[in-house]
Amino acid sequence: MHSLTTKRLNTMLSGPEEDFDLAEAALLVAKDEYPGLDIDAYLRRLDDLAKNLKKRLSPDADFEDTVVALNEFLFDEIGFSGNNSDYYDPRNSFLNDVLDRKLGIPLTLSIIYMEIGKRLGLPLEGVLFPWHFMVKLATEEGDLVLDPYSGGIALSEEELVERLDGISVEQGSSLKELAQLLVARPAGKKQIVARMLRNLKNIYLQNKDFNKALSAIERILLITPNLPEEVRERAWIYEQLECFGPALENYQRYLELQPASPDVADIHARVIELQRRVSEIN
Repeated sequence: MHSLTTKRLNTMLSGPEEDFDLAEAALLVAKDEYPGLDIDAYLRRLDDLAKNLKKRLSPDADFEDTVVALNEFLFDEIGFSGNNSDYYDPRNSFLNDVLDRKLGIPLTLSIIYMEIGKRLGLPLEGVLFPWHFMVKLATEEGDLVLDPYSGGIALSEEELVERLDGISVEQGSSLKELAQLLVARPAGKKQIVARMLRNLKNIYLQNKDFNKALSAIERILLITPNLPEEVRERAWIYEQLECFGPALENYQRYLELQPASPDVADIHARVIELQRRVSEIN
């Protein structure tokens, strides 16, 4: 990524949430893959989509009318849809590709949905549901939870609980309580980008593209510094890149953050081995 672009994204990730532009940040992430990407052109694309839809809305349209119109416009007319046939295609995680191909995963389709909704006056927020990102709209009647990956359908509390079936629940809580908690805690814009970066990191690791995976982790740690699992994974990636000094530092940092972790013995063994390797180099 060009140094100015890197600086812009890193400044956004480490800056205040209120100044954070979700669409711009998502496109800056994509610029790693597409150095010549015209970010302003894609931001105008979002503006134009919202303007075209707004012309069709009556001045007194309420939130229900707007959601129905948004769903019909994006999914029925334009043809945005979830990429069920190739879910792990990295293009599903790049906002420019999703706008061009009209195919995406829950996260990127939700970002487009939220960004167009914002331009129409819908204060949509992200919901960090396990395995499946969604959006919600707070109304006087309660939270309306919508799934852009499934055409913007509204989900009842029973359906949310059903989607959680099969995950482990802490003692004393229930799936219903967990579903309510997840919806009650909207995802911040930086959290949304962190989730996008984790998706890409996992794809890069699967493809053994360790440099890009490292770049993704560095940005995740700008959003949530000292996240133990990311620090440990960064150490492992540095090992794969044969950068033994940084690997050692990150494993040591992980031990400081997680002194009672079940994998402490394994990490200590890695530290001893890396200390030997670093001493040989020096």
